[in-house]
Amino acid sequence: MRKSDVLAVILGGGKGARLFPLTKYRAKPAVPFGGKFRIIDIPISNCLNSGLDKIFILTQFNSQSLHRHIYGTYRLGRFSEGFVDILAAQQTTDSMDWYQGTADAVRQNLSFIKEVNAKYTIILSGDHLYRMDYNDFLNTHIKNDADITISVMPVCRKDAPEFGILQVDNNERVQKFVEKPSEDIFNSVISPGLPDSTPFLASMGIYVFTTGTLIDILNDNPRDDFGKHIIPEALHKHTLIAHQFKGYWRDIGTMDSFFHANLELTSFKPPFTFYDEKYPIYTRARSLPGSRLDNCTIENTLMADGCFIEKSTIKNAVIGLRTIISENTEIENSVIMGADFYEQGTAKSLPHLGIGKNCVIHNAIIDKNARIGNNVKIINGEKKDDFDGDHYYIRDGIVVVPKNTIIEDFTVI
Repeated sequence: MRKSDVLAVILGGGKGARLFPLTKYRAKPAVPFGGKFRIIDIPISNCLNSGLDKIFILTQFNSQSLHRHIYGTYRLGRFSEGFVDILAAQQTTDSMDWYQGTADAVRQNLSFIKEVNAKYTIILSGDHLYRMDYNDFLNTHIKNDADITISVMPVCRKDAPEFGILQVDNNERVQKFVEKPSEDIFNSVISPGLPDSTPFLASMGIYVFTTGTLIDILNDNPRDDFGKHIIPEALHKHTLIAHQFKGYWRDIGTMDSFFHANLELTSFKPPFTFYDEKYPIYTRARSLPGSRLDNCTIENTLMADGCFIEKSTIKNAVIGLRTIISENTEIENSVIMGADFYEQGTAKSLPHLGIGKNCVIHNAIIDKNARIGNNVKIINGEKKDDFDGDHYYIRDGIVVVPKNTIIEDFTVI
């Protein structure tokens, strides 16, 4: 297999409602993650580390910041035939509609896929955290002469209803596919050879198609979603193979999973790490100074470049680029996304960019360019699970302060 024979298509998702308000002003793949990265950096880096350099990203909502990040980061050079291009939903003579689902998004871009003329097309999700060599995945597809290969991982009975569950035979050929099964059919979708603790194979929403098969299926089947419609119906006509992935994988498309995946990075031995020289995660290079800490107490904290933190206590937190934290502030179990710029003076009526003096912030996400005044408490004192406030939101018990928000002095949330 030549690398030029493979096209990668990354699905950018819809409105990103599960990550709102982080998606209020940006597409879901452009949401900052891990202090200095964007979610989209994960699948793109997996592609580049696997030698795959023909990449389409499909998106349709709030795509301006995603465009800026992609074209400012992934310039593959004049001596490469590769590309990283965004295909945003648009009205054409073939379709006047927004993307209606994962399969429909790919269907509306079949003309671009045909132009690349790759033998294989790998379909990836833009909101998963994992590190994978896609060559192993592609080799499983080629070795088994498959029409479609699905990346899967074993899961326990408790987690099975959250996924599409496959049943395979002893040759890893898919026999059944049930989207989010109920308990009454669990026993009918157990696969052989798996331990009792994880007897089910869950689809990761990642697929390899022989490109000719992909084109034929999407032309013949007008339905909208790969997991709900295309894959189950393809079982009757095509060869489907399961590829077992045994590494770390997490869907970070919900607020709770996104929040906790960030905080996991702060542990001494995180389940997923950015410290891998062989398979790095790429992002936009920035000429920022090292972070400066003045008489602070820091515990289990991941800190990005260009921060200035003064006489504060920080525990179990991700601190993003250019974060400014003034004295006597306490931050715990929180994600602070930082800022897009350094402030050169501000109006006297506004709090400074960053976090002010004498603040307490627990179990919160503070999005970029927020202005948190002095003596502010963000602690979800009423223990609400979901709530929409004037300048903040609570999702899954996590207080989220949106991008560019101003929180005045002495505010208590």
